[in-house]
Amino acid sequence: MSAAAEAIRRRAGEAPIRLGLILGSGLGGLAAEVDGPRIPFADLPGFPVSGVSGHAGELAIGDLAGQRVAVLSGRVHYYEGGDAAAMRPAIAALKALGAGALFLSNAAGSTREALAPGTLVAISDHINLSGANPLIGEATDARFTDMTDAYAPRLRERLTAMGLDEGVYAWFSGPSFETPAEIRAARILGADLVGMSTVPECILARFFGLEVAAVSLVTNYAAGMRAEPLSHAETKRAAAEAAARFRQVVLDFVAGFA
Repeated sequence: MSAAAEAIRRRAGEAPIRLGLILGSGLGGLAAEVDGPRIPFADLPGFPVSGVSGHAGELAIGDLAGQRVAVLSGRVHYYEGGDAAAMRPAIAALKALGAGALFLSNAAGSTREALAPGTLVAISDHINLSGANPLIGEATDARFTDMTDAYAPRLRERLTAMGLDEGVYAWFSGPSFETPAEIRAARILGADLVGMSTVPECILARFFGLEVAAVSLVTNYAAGMRAEPLSHAETKRAAAEAAARFRQVVLDFVAGFA
């Protein structure tokens, strides 16, 4: 077991978790509802610490909606240091603590008029446009991880049953926002959403044998679709406005997880 998993068990007890959650930009407030200890990433060996506003950088472990879970408020992005595998120690710890699945969330731009800001979208698949992969350098044949149904169909069905749309997410490295030409290209390739996270965690989760579900909160139309410039401040504002609905979706998903 990793040093991080051992440190978490010393603080939170031996009972296994059922589900891990990583909450994205401005969406981490749900961690306060977990009935259990909250541990700063900085106190966990190997855990990365994000410098991006809106990412609290702490783990809450305990009961939420009748399930024992570990909730990570925030993540480290590839653009923060050029390490696509930055979240590997965290996801390995979730696996060691007993998680069978990982729920991911992010704030995303929409390439489709029909997916307006404020919409919650279940990710059905992704397109990696970053040129990076968190399994580069892995020495075993497990690096050849199958990404068919990377987002578990049974978990996606639960999300769509709650009324969420489905869409394909394109990962750009960031930190600069995409250009209008890049958005047009992504749309042609089949992307409904664009963002700077989630895909590395999904790949790592599948590598460790976890099922994955992911939800994007559309915070803005992508570059070139509106006259207003894009900004991280707008991303956080839109996330705050949608917090109540996002909270309910997550609680319903966790309560019904089996």
